[in-house]
Amino acid sequence: AEAAALKQLASDYMHPEVGVKTTDPALFGRNYFNRYSAPETEDERAEILAEAAALKKSAVAYMHPEVGVCSEDATLFGRNYFERASAPDVESMEEAEERAKILAEAAALKQLASDYMHPEVGVKTTDPTLFGRNYFNRYSAPETEEDEFADERAEILAEAAAFKKSAVAYLHPEVGVCSEDATLFGRNYFERASAPDVESM
Repeated sequence: AEAAALKQLASDYMHPEVGVKTTDPALFGRNYFNRYSAPETEDERAEILAEAAALKKSAVAYMHPEVGVCSEDATLFGRNYFERASAPDVESMEEAEERAKILAEAAALKQLASDYMHPEVGVKTTDPTLFGRNYFNRYSAPETEEDEFADERAEILAEAAAFKKSAVAYLHPEVGVCSEDATLFGRNYFERASAPDVESM
């Protein structure tokens, strides 16, 4: 019961716009500020509230230009800045179409440049009737390299790969040695049985 009463008090405090509702006709109240013996308040408060309302209206009009201006005064009118007699000439339809073509060509060139610079992306299409043949693997393709040259090139590439692996292993000892052969093993030189005693930490 106390929790419900506290909740009711909190709701009344947070939402004064709801007002007080009662079903007892014997209950009534007087407004402290509108009583006959209340002192007259200053007009400054009313002016401040009017200025605040005007500022709020200006802020709403600035933040929401899509609302537009509404007026009930028939004598009010306005001129369109862009359609006035002294307005500069706007772009014609021909110029607009030419500009659209230039932008479309620029977009196509950008796409071609992207395809050229990033061949790993590949070509994507949703048309199942499109297909292509590999130019280098066709039956009538000429032989590009003799077997002797191909074997020699393969040996050179294998040696280069081995040199690269050795260089990486030398420059990055923290990587360690990885092997999948279970018969490979090694001994630590510094921890062997015949190693001399070293000074402990």
